[in-house]
Amino acid sequence: MKKLPLTKYLKTMEYAFSNRLTRECIYPFYASFKVTHKCGLRCSFCNVWQEKTPDLPKEDVFKVIDNIANSSIIVLSIEGGDPLIRKDLGEILEYTHQKPFYLFFTTNGHLLDKRPMKEYGKHIDYLHISIDEGHDNLKFFDMLEEFQSYGPEICIQIVVTKETLPALEEKVKRVYDVNARTVVMPACHLDGTDDHYPTPEEFRKEIHRLKKEYKNTITTPGGFLDNINKPHGCSASSIIIDSDGGLFYPCRTVGQRIYNFTEGSFLDFLKTDEAKKAREDMKNCKRSCGWYQYFATDVFASPSSIFSSLSPYIFK
Repeated sequence: MKKLPLTKYLKTMEYAFSNRLTRECIYPFYASFKVTHKCGLRCSFCNVWQEKTPDLPKEDVFKVIDNIANSSIIVLSIEGGDPLIRKDLGEILEYTHQKPFYLFFTTNGHLLDKRPMKEYGKHIDYLHISIDEGHDNLKFFDMLEEFQSYGPEICIQIVVTKETLPALEEKVKRVYDVNARTVVMPACHLDGTDDHYPTPEEFRKEIHRLKKEYKNTITTPGGFLDNINKPHGCSASSIIIDSDGGLFYPCRTVGQRIYNFTEGSFLDFLKTDEAKKAREDMKNCKRSCGWYQYFATDVFASPSSIFSSLSPYIFK
């Protein structure tokens, strides 16, 4: 993982302190940027592929990246759809790698053998590969060593449904055996999808058990496991940016697109009354959809949960 400028770490601490002081998560630290909705799969628990939002041209993607770089974001995940579909992806990764944040890259893996992944890997800090029944690619568990040869650290993203929870341990063990990492998340129930959401308490118990059995393998934080078992608990500490630069705020489940990253300063938007009201709506939401990103990134407000998240990377 690359080192960021000292000023970036100091500014992140400043934003975190400001959030704590105001008792409101005004400044987010994690962002996912869906550079395309296009995908070769039709997962029953996902509705991203159903969207018709157009992709930005490369020059406007760079505008979004610049805006992110000038904000409180310290981790950016480039996602889709499947971002490997974009023919200009290499240029986007190279440009993004120069910015002062860590770059995650998430793919379902079906195009990995058709792209110059060792070249792409030079510009990626963590390569997240979604492997599970829903993505119809369980065979990829036999290819983890090959994926590791691409260069960046790999983290296997496993989406768990109520039907596949009993089969989770076999997958975690395989990741453990190659000294890789996995982020395990429940299949949250999105609009227009089938309901595969596992019972939160059963999910919590199984992940805690597996975290003890397979040390420093599962990065899913304890705070997330606690939060999904509360009436609500989402945090605006993370954001999702759509393929046209639009921001779902405060979240993709109930939020509206009230800002676009190609226009104006994101930091300025966060201070508006409209943004504040959106955060209040999130605070009062009772949906409890279990969306991993919004629950898990609340770790920035809890030192113990930060340790739970980072220890698998620190203690290899």
